[in-house]
Amino acid sequence: MADIGLVGLGTMGAALALNIAERGYDIAVHNRTVEKIGQFVDSAGELASRLTAAETPEALVASLSAPRSVILMVPAGAAVDATIDQLIPLLDKGDTLVDAGNADFNDTRRREAALAERGLNFIGMGVSGGEDGARHGPSIMVGGPEKSYAAIREIVEAIAADYQGSPCAAWLGPDGAGHFVKTVHNGIEYADMQMIAEVYGLLRDGEGKTPAETAPLFERWNEGKLRSYLIEITAEVLRAQDKTSGGPLLDVIRDSAGQKGTGRWTVIEALKLGQSASAIESAVAARSWSSMGEARAAGESRFGAAEKGTLSLDDGELEQALLAARIIAYGQGLALLQSASEHFDWSLDLGRVAEIWRAGCIIRSDLLDDISQAAREGLPHGLLTLAPAFADRMETAVPALRRVVLEGLRAGLPMPAMSSALAWFDTMRQSRGSADLIQGQRDFFGRHGFERTDNGLSDQHGPWAD
Repeated sequence: MADIGLVGLGTMGAALALNIAERGYDIAVHNRTVEKIGQFVDSAGELASRLTAAETPEALVASLSAPRSVILMVPAGAAVDATIDQLIPLLDKGDTLVDAGNADFNDTRRREAALAERGLNFIGMGVSGGEDGARHGPSIMVGGPEKSYAAIREIVEAIAADYQGSPCAAWLGPDGAGHFVKTVHNGIEYADMQMIAEVYGLLRDGEGKTPAETAPLFERWNEGKLRSYLIEITAEVLRAQDKTSGGPLLDVIRDSAGQKGTGRWTVIEALKLGQSASAIESAVAARSWSSMGEARAAGESRFGAAEKGTLSLDDGELEQALLAARIIAYGQGLALLQSASEHFDWSLDLGRVAEIWRAGCIIRSDLLDDISQAAREGLPHGLLTLAPAFADRMETAVPALRRVVLEGLRAGLPMPAMSSALAWFDTMRQSRGSADLIQGQRDFFGRHGFERTDNGLSDQHGPWAD
């Protein structure tokens, strides 16, 4: 009998199944397209002996040891519900379904409650690291009833990435907590990638450098304060040559970035919770603008593009600017997680969240050790930028961010995420902003009232109320 089952042999599902088998567990696999099951097993080599090909849901369930656990690796949305509906009649009370796809945490909460009424366990499990992570060790964020996690904990920790002897996997909270943390992870990923792309744009368009000339800079940065997976692969992408043209591969890649929804979900949930993850919002917007190629070409024809090669930026300042912007993006993500934790009563351990992001996932970076420690010590007013270790860094790095953003904007180069991060920082260091005027306007046209600063009285009105 197999130790665990898996439905969905797409890129991530197949990689995860092989990871499980390689760690010494027997796994039964099923896929809607039956032909793919045999192809997958045949290509598994020596791991095939640990794989059971199940051509039907009935065969899958019948091949599992009780109590049964089945991982779902199918596209988010209706496909997950359809797969659950197929499996429910075949399962017994106490069995567990694990949605390991990129699910909307609201769907996870709904599914967990519905299955609990039937005596079935449901876990929402965020898996980060792409195909390579799924195959060799991802970061895994688990949400659902804590007792339900016990049934799969051994396997989950075995297949997760390892960081200095500690598995990058953890139960984070009930119902949708795991999928929400994964969503915010992806939102931070969007911001980080956009900021890196903006620096690349400054170097390419502002300084006139080729990708090959830019790659060594990212390689150096990956040996210092910015060391991370995304900086590492950026250098490799910059160095890549196109076999057809013989030139840089980047020169033949259409500048239209795809997205699967998790960044947008992060923004939606931030706004619903009264938060503003502005760096992430800007990154999501930039991906949308990137898809508007014809409109951008028309804009360039009508207004002209930024003049190329007019900048001469200091490499050290660029490094500091990117560091400051990255800290702000991580901090906004943590603030959103804390807000959601309080709203949904999840009791998220932000320090543990940062720890399981240290290996396996896309946003893994050297910053996360310090972020974890800062979160455990308590973030002043909920802000990472006010934590002592990070406040010191921001004092050094923000002036560089300001100069880099100003130079980029002066040259007419778009910097939506980095300029948004700087605007957030400036807002959060101004004890009295300009919202008094907005509140006065709201009272003028809608009698919304305001609070006085001299005596603390609320629901006050201006002379226009008379």
